[in-house]
Amino acid sequence: MITLRQLRYLQALSETEHFGRAAGRVGVTQPALSAQIRELEEQLGLDLVERLSSGARLTGFGKEVVERAASVLAEVRAIESLSERYRGPLSGEMRLGIIPSVGPYLLPRLLPFMKKNLPELKLRLRETITETLMRELLDDRLDCIIISLPTGEPRLEAAPLFDDPFYLAVAADSPLGRKQAADMAALEDVEMILLEEGHCLRDQILSFCRIPPDTEQLSVTNLATIIELVETGGGVSLLPALFTSSNGLESRRVRLLPFAEPAPKRQIGLAWRASHPGAAQFRELAAQIAGWHAGLSESLVSATG
Repeated sequence: MITLRQLRYLQALSETEHFGRAAGRVGVTQPALSAQIRELEEQLGLDLVERLSSGARLTGFGKEVVERAASVLAEVRAIESLSERYRGPLSGEMRLGIIPSVGPYLLPRLLPFMKKNLPELKLRLRETITETLMRELLDDRLDCIIISLPTGEPRLEAAPLFDDPFYLAVAADSPLGRKQAADMAALEDVEMILLEEGHCLRDQILSFCRIPPDTEQLSVTNLATIIELVETGGGVSLLPALFTSSNGLESRRVRLLPFAEPAPKRQIGLAWRASHPGAAQFRELAAQIAGWHAGLSESLVSATG
């Protein structure tokens, strides 16, 4: 008889195309995963996987099996979520995705709070760009995601967590570094440093600065590299407060200039499928995070005031 374990393992192999990485994703050893896949092939009488020296690739039959298994596994997850909701609020396993321009700067502060206040909630974290998170959320490979709002996707429900204002990062010894506030008009003749394509933060900054998307810009892979380039006079950039408050920039040769109101900002929120049976849990989680962040912001203001 086909088991849910076999289908989960096959789905993981489909997503990773590598036995070792698939085993790591589902938390078993590679031989254990391989044995289950082989047993499923024997039960069905056909090969599901083409085994390559560099990894694994599903056969045409294997792809069809995974496609049909996705709906089965989604229903199983729905049953599990339903039981978690009846056992109590914010308990059980939750697959949470988060974007790279938020994860490294929010999670080190947030996770200790959640561990203390939501001890029954077990998180499985996934960090990648918005487009991938949205796709995996809609495919039921994630339960909820922390991204910039709005989602632009009618099948999702979302709740705001906090606003994240932007600062203009400039070299301290540059002409802009002598200013007290940022002026959008002054950015027309400077080199703007952005994250590479695929990051929603890039698109937001282009929109704020009214820069056409096809304009050639210096692009890098992470926010830390942007700071390095700004510091050495390679250009300027807009940086979210979530990042700047987490990186000790006061010791760097970088100035952070505030914008006059209405200042550019992004809204960070929690999103989930509107049809998910655990929607009540996600709303409660969003309220918990929003309340925690509001308290954290007040503490930071008091400490610097």
